[in-house]
Amino acid sequence: MQYSNGFFLQFIRLAGPFWSSENKDAIRKRTLALIILTVIQIVIAVVITEWSAALFNALEQHSMHGLWKQVALLILIFAVSMAATATHLKIKRRMQVEWRSWLTERVIGQWMDKAHHYQVTHIQSANHDNPDGRIAEDIRIATEDAITLCHSLFYSLLVLISFTAILWTLSGKVIVNLGFVEISVYGHLVWIAIFYAVIASFLGWRIGKPLIKATDSRQTVEANFRFNLVTARENSLAIALIHSEADEQKRFFRLFQDIAGAYNRQTHALSNIMLFTSGYSVLSMAFPVLVSAPRYILGSITLGALMQSVQSFQQMTSALSWPVDNMSTVAQWRASVERVLGLMKALDNLELELERSDPHRIVLEKGEDSILRFQDLCIARLDNVVCIPSLNAEIRAGERVLIVGNTFDGSRLFKAIAGLWPWGSGRIELPDDEPMFFMPPRPYLPAGTLRAAICYPSFDEAVSQISLEQALKLAGVKELTAQLDQVDFWDKALSREQQQRLGLVRLLLRRPKWILLQEAFDSLTPDGEIEMFRLICQELPDAALLTVTNQPTVGRFHRRRITL
Repeated sequence: MQYSNGFFLQFIRLAGPFWSSENKDAIRKRTLALIILTVIQIVIAVVITEWSAALFNALEQHSMHGLWKQVALLILIFAVSMAATATHLKIKRRMQVEWRSWLTERVIGQWMDKAHHYQVTHIQSANHDNPDGRIAEDIRIATEDAITLCHSLFYSLLVLISFTAILWTLSGKVIVNLGFVEISVYGHLVWIAIFYAVIASFLGWRIGKPLIKATDSRQTVEANFRFNLVTARENSLAIALIHSEADEQKRFFRLFQDIAGAYNRQTHALSNIMLFTSGYSVLSMAFPVLVSAPRYILGSITLGALMQSVQSFQQMTSALSWPVDNMSTVAQWRASVERVLGLMKALDNLELELERSDPHRIVLEKGEDSILRFQDLCIARLDNVVCIPSLNAEIRAGERVLIVGNTFDGSRLFKAIAGLWPWGSGRIELPDDEPMFFMPPRPYLPAGTLRAAICYPSFDEAVSQISLEQALKLAGVKELTAQLDQVDFWDKALSREQQQRLGLVRLLLRRPKWILLQEAFDSLTPDGEIEMFRLICQELPDAALLTVTNQPTVGRFHRRRITL
């Protein structure tokens, strides 16, 4: 997506393709239905003012027949209004959730594509922090509030057109005597309403302008606070073991102080708006009566015309006051849209950076044989400091190679092989057969059944119960067999050793030809780690094995060494 300086243009380019997506016919039909129902709501509002005028005229004339006629009409208006409002709400909410679903799928698709979710974290920028909050909350606000604001703006425009015509007719002609000349003024109530609403809108905009920045600031610090709480929860054992709760409390308090500061700034901005809008609403209730009352007292208009003028004046000023009434919602919506745009821009910039030809990028490609080759490979940090200089090596199918030296550099080497770390230079040729199997220090075990977690991703249907039980037994976690269909958060329910042994279970089930093992058994005892390597060599004798570990005892299971 191309980014320009225009905020609304950026938003349209991001979210606008929803109306031309695969489900465009249904989406456009629902949009048309919303427009029609909004017009019906305007018609009802106009009919209500006419009904009100007829009602007050009947009361002024002491007509019981006219009163019962208006009661019957009220029942009809009531039924139509209920049906139109309920149907409108259902269609609007359906569009809101569909638009949110479409945009969420698009953003998640780009975020999770080709490990961008990992690589984007290394870009030094604050415009894409807390992607989880941007996807879960900001997309919701960006889509739901966009439809709500568009509908209310469209409704206000229709109200303005309809009731300006009514108010112009009711205003008639007023003669202004200046002593030396008389001036005929047509539609004086319309001009008063416009002047009244424009002044109020300008003052409201000036008063509410700081709210946009305050809202954006609060959303950012709230997301940071949530993120740090989640991080603490995920590392609760490590915090408890070193008794660092006091430090965490201080850190959380400092983060919450940022929230309190942002909240106070937002409160100050909101209080200014509330002071203005509260006075404005009171004045809007009394002002049109005071403006129209002299004509009624002089007998120029009936009581019904007076009440219709008051209601039309209020409707017109309400429509003209849309910017004032929706200032806080617009501020919240814009802040959320900018956060979503920030994440998408970071992902787009990452894609452009990875796609452009650069001598400081590692070339990763498939070879023509079953050999993993490193040709003049240099792996660098993001600040261009070289970690691994000029690595040249070949690893053939079935070889077992121990990578020694700095384990952090070994980790970056594995990331480069996986295509996660493009920063550096040189070339990596991957073998042309089956994909490589990476075993990190801690396997990812998603919430759900233990069976699905072990067979993740999307492998459980191809694994038989017998094979799964046998693999659990070989890995030394036979006791987990009874929990295979139990639902839990397994990264919390199981010990680190059990999780690493389940990583071996996953390996035994998949039986790959290339295994890249990075400190995958560092929580086991030396004897336990030796047993795991013996089991791998016994069960997968033809697989190539690349190992990064600090344990010297496993060297006997490898035929070569590469020193970083």
